[in-house]
Amino acid sequence: MTPSARYSGLDEDDVRIRAGRGSRPRTRRRPAHAEAVDAFVTAVDRGRYRCIVGDRVVTAMKARELGRGNIVVGDTVNLTGDVSGEPGTLARVVRIAPRRSVLRRSADDSDPVERAIVANADQLVIVSALADPPPRLRLIDRFLVAAYDAGLEPVLCLTKADLAGPEEILPVYEPLGLRSVVLGQPLSDEKLADLRQLLAGQLSVLVGHSGVGKSTLVNILIPAAERAVGEVSPVTGRGRHTSSSAVALPLPGGGWIIDTPGLRSFGLGHMSPERVVQAFPDLADGAEECPPGCDHLGPECALDGWIAEAGDAAARRALAARLDSLRRLLRSREGTDTD
Repeated sequence: MTPSARYSGLDEDDVRIRAGRGSRPRTRRRPAHAEAVDAFVTAVDRGRYRCIVGDRVVTAMKARELGRGNIVVGDTVNLTGDVSGEPGTLARVVRIAPRRSVLRRSADDSDPVERAIVANADQLVIVSALADPPPRLRLIDRFLVAAYDAGLEPVLCLTKADLAGPEEILPVYEPLGLRSVVLGQPLSDEKLADLRQLLAGQLSVLVGHSGVGKSTLVNILIPAAERAVGEVSPVTGRGRHTSSSAVALPLPGGGWIIDTPGLRSFGLGHMSPERVVQAFPDLADGAEECPPGCDHLGPECALDGWIAEAGDAAARRALAARLDSLRRLLRSREGTDTD
């Protein structure tokens, strides 16, 4: 039989084509992971996530399908794979639940890139020593701006009251109605009662300058935590960083504390000037008298005149200190001032 006769009864529908490597239809559908379990992220270390699943600790890595999504302490996630928590096992984080709050910062005021620090917290506990090291009101104000912007309830915790009194600090923040506790050595159960009540049942983030006593507080509130405690240098007056990363620790009786590394700066470069101003609610009434588009830095700003007529001398001093802090923050974002 000739070749032409062999194929004379075939048409183009009879031709078989071998599928190429790229011929498989693509789909955007991702695995449903119906078997995934809920987990709470308590620590992050070089791409590994320590998670709580029920009553066990599970180590997990991020699934490739999540891309570059950032996972932080406080996140609620879904895990698949080996969630037994046995040594040497590794689960996968396949989903991150929507966050109800995110505490953010930038590297400095000139850096517009925001970095999430903690997710889903209820309150920000700002720890400041009254002495050794001396209080830094500008840093406290930065923490307050971040708390208000994140929707967290701020709490002011003043330590080392056995070395100095709180009389110069508390009046500055009185117009904000901040909840506050003042602690001094020895840290007895009676002295800690108010702080324990504020922390009970809450997810609380502790922030503060190095050496203010955060780790000491954590070790007393959670004896099993064993956080390293440093000393303040007699030469520089600065504390030594004793916590290298954020970690969530369960409180006896309910609630969590997220202890963060000691911070000497807290960048707000990711925030617009409008958001910074909104985080000074004690100045809101005066800001309403400013002309449209006021940057609160020039002579047209009405805040100075408003403060001059506000309340008694003590109230005016407190508001003037807050206005000075606001302007320092605004200038720092522009690179014309540092605090």
